[in-house]
Amino acid sequence: MTDVVALGEVMLRFDPGEGRIRTSRTFQVWEGGGEYNVVRGLRRCFGLRTAVVTALADNAVGRLVEDLILQGGVDTSLIRWVPGDGIGRTARNGLNFVERGYGIRGALGVSDRGNTAVSQLAKGDVDWDTIFAAGPRWFHTGGIFAGLSDTTVDVADEAMAAARRHGITVSYDPNYRPSLWADRGGADRAREVDLRLARHADVVVGALGLAGPRPGDVRVRADALPDALAEVAALLPSARVLATTLREVPSAGVNDWASAAWSPETGLVTGPRMPGLHVLDRIGSGDGFAAGLIHGLLSGDGIGPRRLTTARLTRALAYGTAHGALTMTTPGDVSMASLAEVEALMADGSATVRR
Repeated sequence: MTDVVALGEVMLRFDPGEGRIRTSRTFQVWEGGGEYNVVRGLRRCFGLRTAVVTALADNAVGRLVEDLILQGGVDTSLIRWVPGDGIGRTARNGLNFVERGYGIRGALGVSDRGNTAVSQLAKGDVDWDTIFAAGPRWFHTGGIFAGLSDTTVDVADEAMAAARRHGITVSYDPNYRPSLWADRGGADRAREVDLRLARHADVVVGALGLAGPRPGDVRVRADALPDALAEVAALLPSARVLATTLREVPSAGVNDWASAAWSPETGLVTGPRMPGLHVLDRIGSGDGFAAGLIHGLLSGDGIGPRRLTTARLTRALAYGTAHGALTMTTPGDVSMASLAEVEALMADGSATVRR
């Protein structure tokens, strides 16, 4: 039985290490994707049984992505394999080139993901009732998947509605990417889609992405956080938890890192603060936060009918904040942290050598 199912694109990430994309001659490859990274972290760090619903072109590159997913322990049985034509005209696999950034030079992502197999998923292609009848406890998707094409919006809507029919907790991360919406209505269309989908969600991760009139328009100060989350709560009356990371970026290699959440039962709850956090690779840290938060909320009987207490939400934020922080200490999109490391950091552990 699977604990958590995610819906999203899994790309092949090309990493030039300390170099630049435009001058590199060698790359290390990883798998990665906003929604997938969450279930990968839940599997490898927190030991939950997870699966990803996605589509890949059935060629050597797609099989490499599958092999990387298998190494991460995520169930691949729900992957939809699409025949290729040899050159990617009908369907292809997404590629993502990522520079980590250093000092005054920020991280850079250059994605090559047009016409991918997963962007062609359409409503009715996936038998959601069969997937959810098998008993998963949680379903996660986000705005990156929804932004891939006009049809993926409907797939996400269909999946989230089916999960709710089956009594499964649903989470959504707006995760706005301007490049996905540049020729499809821009930020205004992205906001419309996010609100449509987030209204199905019990838990919204990255909830500050829904504050303000358009994604990315509002930079929320700490003293304005309660009002910003209250604004989002008014838009999403069915939400049980609104959670967000809080990040200041003095440089690419040093971030101030924290988190907060709101629920109807608790009001605003703040998570741990980690000022001056040294960062190797920030890509995937928000997904690491989501994985830790979900683990914390799933502990016991999930958020279900049980009243959410301040202590429980605080603990879930601590898991998310620590796991996201540790994700930034290693290269690649995905978490390489262990549960022991996460809990040591939650307990104010240090970076001393362990022998």
